[in-house]
Amino acid sequence: MKVLSLCPSNTEVMAYLGLTHLLAGVDDYSDWPESINKLPRLGPDLSINIDLVEELKPDLVLASLSVPGMEKNVEELQKRNIPHIVLNPQSLSDIEQDLIITAQALNLPEHGEIAAKQFRARLDTIVKKSSQIEEKPLLYWEWWPKPIFTPGKINWLTEISASAGAKNVFEDVDLASIQTDWDDVVRRQPDYICLAWVGVRKDKVNRSVVTKRPGWELMPGMSEEKILILEEELYCRPSPRLLDGLEKLFRLIHPKLS
Repeated sequence: MKVLSLCPSNTEVMAYLGLTHLLAGVDDYSDWPESINKLPRLGPDLSINIDLVEELKPDLVLASLSVPGMEKNVEELQKRNIPHIVLNPQSLSDIEQDLIITAQALNLPEHGEIAAKQFRARLDTIVKKSSQIEEKPLLYWEWWPKPIFTPGKINWLTEISASAGAKNVFEDVDLASIQTDWDDVVRRQPDYICLAWVGVRKDKVNRSVVTKRPGWELMPGMSEEKILILEEELYCRPSPRLLDGLEKLFRLIHPKLS
């Protein structure tokens, strides 16, 4: 089969299924695993070159609605009768289910069943450890620094926080993504600040962006060591790699239990 992936999280689903050898093209932002680096590039995930997609004559296209604006890719696939499925995971259980759905669409259901069981086992292992934690640290997640964007209740990072034995300080806001300000963050008094800026590599993020903000001194329990600079690719994509991020987060905030 010839499969095309239109966003990084879909490419990573294929990798978790052990089926990257079926990929014949990926979007410009797919960067894992390394084996996909020489594949044809189909354009940015929000502006896929549908002419090229059609030219490659895929057996299946893995489309997505994980980012607003991707709808136009799906509309074009439908218009041109290009075989495709659309993934739109909002939670860890959705990602687990997408492993099964994708494998079934590829007529390889056993790959999905095995991958989903492995996914659930890893998640359950961390959740079991986390259930022993009585004092749950408060986490402030920052997706973008100016203006500040942070995940709310309807977001996998709230679930990741809980699974790691912690709590998202913005979990009371019934939204997937929230534009807020630094004063609001300070009022919530997080125990850790988790910087995972979308599209920005870890080595480009500096703690001083936070420590220079007015009101930094109003968080007496905070220190530079509690500003965690995290890989956005492990936290900002709805893919099975969120488990890698979860396991890393657990080690960082519960070092004595790791």
